[in-house]
Amino acid sequence: MTSSHPASRKKAPSASASKPPARPARKTSAKVGVKSSSALASKAAKKAKPSPGKTASLKAAPRANGRPRVNLALQGGGSHGAFTWGVLDRLLDDDGLDFAGLSGTSAGALNGAVLLSGYVKGFEHGDEAKARKHAQKALHDFWRDVSQHGPLFSPLTIQSNGLIKNQFNFDQFPAYQWLNLFMRSFSPYEFNPLNLNPLKDVLNRHVDVNALHTGCQHCGVPLFVTATSVRTGQARVFTAEELSLDALMASACLPFVFQAVEIDGEPYWDGGYTGNPALYPLIYNTDLSDIMLVRLTPLRRDDNPTRSIDIIDRLSEITFNASLIGEMRAISFVKKLLKEEKLELGRYKNIHMHMVADDQGMLPYNASSKFNTDWAFLQELHHLGHRAAHEWLAAHKAQVGHSSTFDIDGVFLTPGHKA
Repeated sequence: MTSSHPASRKKAPSASASKPPARPARKTSAKVGVKSSSALASKAAKKAKPSPGKTASLKAAPRANGRPRVNLALQGGGSHGAFTWGVLDRLLDDDGLDFAGLSGTSAGALNGAVLLSGYVKGFEHGDEAKARKHAQKALHDFWRDVSQHGPLFSPLTIQSNGLIKNQFNFDQFPAYQWLNLFMRSFSPYEFNPLNLNPLKDVLNRHVDVNALHTGCQHCGVPLFVTATSVRTGQARVFTAEELSLDALMASACLPFVFQAVEIDGEPYWDGGYTGNPALYPLIYNTDLSDIMLVRLTPLRRDDNPTRSIDIIDRLSEITFNASLIGEMRAISFVKKLLKEEKLELGRYKNIHMHMVADDQGMLPYNASSKFNTDWAFLQELHHLGHRAAHEWLAAHKAQVGHSSTFDIDGVFLTPGHKA
């Protein structure tokens, strides 16, 4: 569930891109910017390794309840994933959004799996309204459980309870510096030879694997979980019947903290290295053109890190954003060609990107706080996420299905190096 120590710092711009409304797209499995018959699309699909016939393309049918429908892309970020919990909690309200597909990495994958488990359970025992309430309760119970077992994830959480009040960063403790040095001196195969991981027990209590398998067929909400192949360095996207607790554990497996998770004889590490989160499964496997990114990892930092630990944290941020920036560049490039009528709309998707983030609100909490599971801290992050989603809905809800709600080039592409 933890990430590679990235911190959240800057506030995300909310400028709306002035893009023309997209005409209804025909059913397509093409990756943005790549025809479905092209070699590159075939290569990308092989990297994702979806089970043939397991994940059907889902059509964006009109919603009788009036809620706009989006795909969700959920970043990883350790305990900062509680911010995403707050975002999802608000979006699941009656006046929120409907979801067509979920793509998550690390903590984002866990949030997606818990949400879908609760949603399917509620759907089976009632209607859509009950499904949304069950999903909200499932997310609350999961994060509460994480907090109650906090010392199992990080012994320093014991020190934070009642001692540092609203200051939730661990780097003020000498023990945190020592633990960082220790984990870079000894591998998890050396300091944890029994491969003990309390996260799996928590997931076992809150994730219904059968619900993940049937989420697509029964509720029309597939989940895509990204992990990184240790041997090939490529992304592996687990979906439908491939999903398991091990797949979730693989997506959240930090190399310096946990032993690689083996699935079918292949070792996997945290998915953030190759997709944080991966957008292309949503583009390939749903007909919906709207993707909402819940972002935890900052793109920009104005300070120049000088301590070794801060340098490592910044390198992690850059690494964990690299694949996402690449996909954003492709989306921006295709949107430009579609606007200039150089590509045929219908064979290529005019993707509408949306983003919820609050870098300013997260500014006080640096990379070390990603290991803090203190309940007061998780509640604060939930509050920030809930507020950010509420403000986004008030400002941009009407634009879903018509245009992007932020300037992709301005946020993700360095000036002078635009696609």
